[in-house]
Amino acid sequence: MSTAAAAAGTSSGAFGIKRVLIYIGLLFWALICLFPIYWTVTTSIKPKEAILQGPKYVPWVDFQPNDKGWYPLLYEPGQRAMFLKHFKNTIVVSTVSALFATILGAMAAYGLSRFAYKFGPYDNNQLSNFFLSQLILPPAAIAMPILLMFIDLRLKDTLSGLILIYTVMSLPIVIWIMRDQFNSIPVELEQAAQVDGASIWGAFLRVVLPIAGPGLVAAYILTVVLCWNEYFIALVLASTNAVTLPFLIAGQVSSQGIKWWTMAALTTAAIAPLAVIGILLERYIVKGLTAGSVK
Repeated sequence: MSTAAAAAGTSSGAFGIKRVLIYIGLLFWALICLFPIYWTVTTSIKPKEAILQGPKYVPWVDFQPNDKGWYPLLYEPGQRAMFLKHFKNTIVVSTVSALFATILGAMAAYGLSRFAYKFGPYDNNQLSNFFLSQLILPPAAIAMPILLMFIDLRLKDTLSGLILIYTVMSLPIVIWIMRDQFNSIPVELEQAAQVDGASIWGAFLRVVLPIAGPGLVAAYILTVVLCWNEYFIALVLASTNAVTLPFLIAGQVSSQGIKWWTMAALTTAAIAPLAVIGILLERYIVKGLTAGSVK
């Protein structure tokens, strides 16, 4: 008994040490991931001298905070109105594009998950890999053809034009996420619904989609983030009416130098809504992205 108890105690001690080391590693990794956000927020309240003189990390210790970076947003009505206009454009483009991409991508992923396709040598898996490979395509490779096409269609510098191109660009990641989500749902559930009289669409809408809800939420939020942060296509297609926040932030670079304090303040204001959404819906995001990884 004493030998068994000693072995159990040793095993428990080793497990405890391993668990502590894991937590230390996770804490270290969290600090690495969160430091850029901390740096951006603190830079937005640094005086100009603290930014230009070198690394200053701790407010009220390394530097005295001020509102220089936030001054245009807080005290200049024209600058605040411009920010709110770009903020509104970003919200509309990101949310609507993500909605369309999630709807279309979910239907495409369901088809790839439940039906067998054959186009010459290409089957379902190769078609899925083809969609995913579109994420590798650099935006610069398609910028000029899209610009010329949008000029002919009179979609340049319009919110509808950005929504259209962002929807197309976001489809591959939605299809990839939702296909794994649908693959993790037993097909027998749909067959049972069809036996009870449901059509294919009825089984999809009433049985599959509610179960795949976390995946839909994860795909939608991830698509919103991707559209929210997109800069290059917005730079090419927008100039006045459809300018988004990344374009406004990049505009702080001029021939007179870089306004680091204002850029940091605008960046903080731009990422704040995404941070709040991520914190509130973290459970659904993790559950949706990990669906199908464990059988």
